[in-house]
Amino acid sequence: MAEHPDAVFYDGRITTLDRGRPEAQALAVQDGRIAAVGDSAELLRSAGAATRRVDLQGRRVIPGLNDSHTHLIRAGLNYNLELRWDGVPSLADAMALLREQVQRTPPPQWVRVVGGFSEWQFAEKRLPTLAELNAVAPDTPVFILHLYDRALLNAAALRAVGYTRDTPDPPGAEIQRDARGEPTGLLLARPNALILYSALARGPRLDPDDQINSSRLYMRELNRLGITSVIDAGGGFQNYPEDYAVVRRLADAGELTLRIAYNLFTQHPKQEKDDFVRWVRQVKPGDAGGGDAFFRHNGAGEMLVFSAADFEDFREPRPELAPGMEAELEDVVRLLVANRWPFRIHATYDESISRVLDVYERVDRELPFDGLHWFVDHAETVGERNIERIRALGGGIAVQHRMAYQGEYFLERYGAEATARTPPVRQMLAAGLPVGMGTDATRVASYNPWVGLHWLVSGETVGGTRLYPQHQLLDRETALRLYTEGSAWFSSEEGRKGALVAGQYADFAALSEDYLTVPEARIPALASVLTVVGGRVVHGEGDFADLAPPLPRASPDWSPAAHQGRYRRYAPAQPGAACCAAPCGVHGHRHGFAARAPAPAADRAAFWGALGCGCAF
Repeated sequence: MAEHPDAVFYDGRITTLDRGRPEAQALAVQDGRIAAVGDSAELLRSAGAATRRVDLQGRRVIPGLNDSHTHLIRAGLNYNLELRWDGVPSLADAMALLREQVQRTPPPQWVRVVGGFSEWQFAEKRLPTLAELNAVAPDTPVFILHLYDRALLNAAALRAVGYTRDTPDPPGAEIQRDARGEPTGLLLARPNALILYSALARGPRLDPDDQINSSRLYMRELNRLGITSVIDAGGGFQNYPEDYAVVRRLADAGELTLRIAYNLFTQHPKQEKDDFVRWVRQVKPGDAGGGDAFFRHNGAGEMLVFSAADFEDFREPRPELAPGMEAELEDVVRLLVANRWPFRIHATYDESISRVLDVYERVDRELPFDGLHWFVDHAETVGERNIERIRALGGGIAVQHRMAYQGEYFLERYGAEATARTPPVRQMLAAGLPVGMGTDATRVASYNPWVGLHWLVSGETVGGTRLYPQHQLLDRETALRLYTEGSAWFSSEEGRKGALVAGQYADFAALSEDYLTVPEARIPALASVLTVVGGRVVHGEGDFADLAPPLPRASPDWSPAAHQGRYRRYAPAQPGAACCAAPCGVHGHRHGFAARAPAPAADRAAFWGALGCGCAF
């Protein structure tokens, strides 16, 4: 350590994830990294006149959370456009939010609810009807994406996308029609989701300056939940380098508030190899921007070839991969291995993984993977034989909490016995595989990591359905390791982040409640009151609010992000807080929901708690 550290964070209950010293009271930070871990008195003695001293007030502190599979770049470009139903407790509440947003959205803009929720989270256990959407929004286009199984478009949105009785059904999809053959507004993946995101892509985009604002706000929202790193898995209609310009500009300006490792996702069916041939000439894995690994290239995927995609719509039967998939995939994998590009691949079903591994093993015999980091994404039904094959080839598995949102559909189709190990995380860990946890946000599931941690330790969906027997559940520390040191392997950064030990990045979060002891049902309600990335405070609440940079005002001014506030926490209200008819101390703005709060006191408490504040109106 230098003569005096830049900062000392003391009087905390620090979970280091260092097996040699699992608990500590204080951290010293120097040049963006952990300089020392120890007792408060010891590290305060090392402080000099210029050292910043931050009292953690006995808070539980954890290493910063690292989402190993998300779609941050795409989500950031669109965050200010989207009304979020993540965590909203009832369809009635969701429709109230929608109604208000319709009233403030100017033409020709749309109101979009793009994933992050499930009908099972609502008290009513259903989605809105098309009639309800048309009643709320007769003239403003409304697009609602539910997972990757369906989209609901009101009549104005149907007109905006141009679907008519003459529009043919795309392959693997359905435009639902009425008795006269006219589109109703329901789009169904059968199970190809292209119809869903191609329709969404027809909506207006934000102006470049608003995209910058949107990306900054989305990163700060993730910081609020304790996230300090992500691995971006690319996405459909996300072209490189055009759609990466905003995040690169923020990186170059030193304005990223979390670390981003990005994978490149091919965009052209039957021309996938051409994409990767071009990209291997443009960028190398590990190439960084923004200083100290804040923006770095991470290889290929999650789409390597379109013929290998097995869509995870559990309402539909398992899709069979195309007969010619192996030849297409082998061409791409040979190119990647020859250029030492790490790669990832979307694969939901064990049958798909078997065919993918046949290709990988064939390539490895001629072009050894030899320590190259590669991994399977999702793997809900991967079997023990394929877990062993992945281990033998030096691969890993990135898991997400998609089953927390779709578990009821899987259970209905495949039964309880099959559901009990979807995905078999314990078996992966027992085999010695690298396993990293993520969200697949924002369209398939919510970006809230605490919902995922709750799913790992409780086995419950957001609708309260118990999916797994006790022996398949993880203890809280193991689950946390998957979201921290486990995920670091997937960006080839093991040993640099994921634990609070000397020499690793000073990325950590002090929590609103103690994750290790809080009642299990409250885990999804957790957030960070202080988030630090590279030794710099990027988020603060309450007593720590003055330490954080000011939050930019959302733009344009009609944006849902300017009015809705943040993610709705699954939490009971705290008694004695102010009513939401007044400015809320948590959100710092007026919710405007007072007239619609439920009448019984208990229901009101749950309502305001779910909205993320402590109002007991």
